[in-house]
Amino acid sequence: MTAPGAPVLRLGALGFDRGAHLLVRRTLDGLRPGEELAVAGGDPALAVHLRAWCRTNGHGMREAGPGEPDGVRARIVRGRADLDRRTGAVRAGGPGPGGVVAHPPPAWGLAARGALVEAGGPPGPFDLTDRDHVWADVAPALYARAAASQWDPARAVDWDAPFVLPDEVERAVVQVMTYLVENEQAALVVPARLLARVHPHFREVLQLLAVQAADEARHMEVFTRRALLRGGEMGTSSAGGRESLHTLLTEPDFSLAAFLLSVLGEGSFLSLLEFLEHHAPDPVTRRVTALARRDEARHVAFGVAHLHHRSTVDPALRGRLRAAVERRHDALQDTAGLNQDVFDSLVVLAAGEWTPEAIARGHDAVAGLRAAMDEGRQRRLVHLGFPADEAAELSALHTRNFM
Repeated sequence: MTAPGAPVLRLGALGFDRGAHLLVRRTLDGLRPGEELAVAGGDPALAVHLRAWCRTNGHGMREAGPGEPDGVRARIVRGRADLDRRTGAVRAGGPGPGGVVAHPPPAWGLAARGALVEAGGPPGPFDLTDRDHVWADVAPALYARAAASQWDPARAVDWDAPFVLPDEVERAVVQVMTYLVENEQAALVVPARLLARVHPHFREVLQLLAVQAADEARHMEVFTRRALLRGGEMGTSSAGGRESLHTLLTEPDFSLAAFLLSVLGEGSFLSLLEFLEHHAPDPVTRRVTALARRDEARHVAFGVAHLHHRSTVDPALRGRLRAAVERRHDALQDTAGLNQDVFDSLVVLAAGEWTPEAIARGHDAVAGLRAAMDEGRQRRLVHLGFPADEAAELSALHTRNFM
């Protein structure tokens, strides 16, 4: 017998070969899982077709027995709400950040979060499929901020601003810009490599990494353009500097890569860019370093937030972070560290003039820059749960090449 109060769908002579499933599906849309729908109709094959359709779409079905009223041929029990009514596909979490699941199946592949994923598709080539290995709760807000803060190099910088610099000062600017381009290229490659490995279910992380890579591409453009603005040639790229950056490119672990690049490296670069903005000898240099610093602050914020999130669920993480710093230090201990040309150029920019007193001030300013970098690294390490003495020790092991 049909349950009292169960709705009855009357199909008349309409069969599944002529679209009856559209009416069945539409009626079931208004029911909750477990509720019943009685189906009446005159098509001879109705019960056969209805049974096959219900099996495919995750609903229960029973043919009518004796005593069913009003020509009812079958009774359907509405299936689970997270199953597709046509294919039985499972819904891939919820569309918003609150709908992120901890371990999205590889078979979800490129399906949008919240979509109904039909079975049988190819698994995605993503190995970062654990939420806690890539996530930070601030990722959606950081992405929204990043998207709203994008700037056009052609419009955001007055490339025609008038200025005249002594040749030695211009060469110092060019050398520093050359160094920045090299480091920004590494800072682009790292998130780009990670981006391709993250399960698309964590779309805010993908979006943030994509914007981060776009930021670095833009920084490469403006630093290169400033270096060549007065018709000079690019400066020196040191072997030690490239060796230091190479250790960032070869770190396979998402959290360790974020730690070495964003927390320690780009964190140190925040101080460097602030230094360059303050000591810039011309308006173009001042503008491009200020714009880049705003972008880099978001990169650092995500790295810190991600590591703080992961450390709350993985107490052993700090031990691995320490080991990563020590491993990188050991790999670089025989390299020369910061390019001497870069160091001297920073001194020249901070000095502002060619007198013994000014050069001494410039040298002291660069020493102050290094102290500011160290203080910033220690502060972020303490925020991640390291004791102050251990934070100081780890900060001291950071590469002499800054990044």
